[in-house]
Amino acid sequence: MARFQKVILFSVLALFVGACATFYQKTYQVQSSIANGNFKKAEKLLASDTKWAENNHRVLYFMNRGVVSFMMNDYRESIDYLNKADYYIEDFSKNYGWEALSLISNPMVKPYRPEDFEAVMVHFYKSLAFLALNDYEGALVEARRVNIRLQQINDKYKDHKNKYQRDAFAHNLMGMIYEAAGDNNDAFIAYRNALEIYETDYKELFGMEAPHQLKKDLLSAAKKTGFSDKVRFYEDKFNLKTPAGTKKDQGELVVFWLNGMGPIKEEWQITISNYGMSNGVVALGNQEMGLNYTYSANSLSSREKAAFKNLSFLRVAFPKYRERSPVFSQGSIQFNGETIALEQAENINKIAYQSLQDRMVRELGSSLLRLATKKAMEELAANENENLGTIVSIINAMTEKADTRNWQSLPYSVSYARIPMPAGQHTLHLNFSGHNSVNDQISVNIQAGKTSFFTYHTMTSTTF
Repeated sequence: MARFQKVILFSVLALFVGACATFYQKTYQVQSSIANGNFKKAEKLLASDTKWAENNHRVLYFMNRGVVSFMMNDYRESIDYLNKADYYIEDFSKNYGWEALSLISNPMVKPYRPEDFEAVMVHFYKSLAFLALNDYEGALVEARRVNIRLQQINDKYKDHKNKYQRDAFAHNLMGMIYEAAGDNNDAFIAYRNALEIYETDYKELFGMEAPHQLKKDLLSAAKKTGFSDKVRFYEDKFNLKTPAGTKKDQGELVVFWLNGMGPIKEEWQITISNYGMSNGVVALGNQEMGLNYTYSANSLSSREKAAFKNLSFLRVAFPKYRERSPVFSQGSIQFNGETIALEQAENINKIAYQSLQDRMVRELGSSLLRLATKKAMEELAANENENLGTIVSIINAMTEKADTRNWQSLPYSVSYARIPMPAGQHTLHLNFSGHNSVNDQISVNIQAGKTSFFTYHTMTSTTF
């Protein structure tokens, strides 16, 4: 009878985990609505899906609601939803019941823990929302929290820390906000920090150079602060003259271009060989990929050790990203007979890939332990009863899945441009090109001596 109950338990577990496979089917309409710019439909679908707000994916629900509200220009509501997402990120802690269950099933049974860069992007969106409300202090707090959150995240990792440890665009954004608020000294420091991160971390990790506009802004901030030695230093370094600055009857416009959509997660599987057990140590690995992992078998029972010895290989599932290349690769703004290029300042797609790669290095051991545990259970069940062993084997195969949840509504990249212009109402023409081309126009109201911020989205990708 006990054996039959175990089979029923595992069967129910398999059905429960299998239900997670419908997660993307349920959210496909939401994501496709966002991708097509139909935000009202996306908002309606999200509002009607009450279960999503309460289940293991709730943090993704609030992230998506925050983005949709932002795109509908409801910035207060966007901040409220993103605050809820931030709460669940801050409140996230290991539930050892879920951890134990995931060892014999898969990570999809646990509440979703956002990728490290996703947790950071919550603050990025909140900062843009505060800027849209002309709340510089709120925007600055969120821009600061990007790098604070990155530091907090990496402090938790004893080994294999993230390579993405500092965000250049966050410092760049801080500089823009400080400058808009008239704090030129802190603006200079923020711009200088951004330049250093672009020239080191971003160049090495993402192949990105510092935007030309950042160099101009750094020179301007140095001049306004009276750092004449710094002005000369950076003019020589950049081979660039310090911009003249805006006139008394002029203001400035900073346009952020959120282009395309970030990657989505899929599953891939690799075969891990069992190299055997020696001196109480289990050795597993994949020679082709250069993967090697060992762990102590001291905690295993004699029957479990025997089961591990009989294993020849394991097949383990990992998440991977699939890139969604944006249709547009270049953007520019036409104003007063001049064409101003939108320069890429953040490649979220590349950050996503790097973040997942760093996490997989850290979590390879736990993934292999999960599979080894399941295979050992299968072997033990087969020793008791051949039919039971077959059933456990089938259930193990059904439940071996990677966690493919992710924040799909993030942009592929962020670009920007700064334009000085006379005070008053103006119409600007936007041009985007790449696999396709499109033109649009926006109206802005500029105040003398003030900096205005405007965010524009193009979400079309070559694949959805």
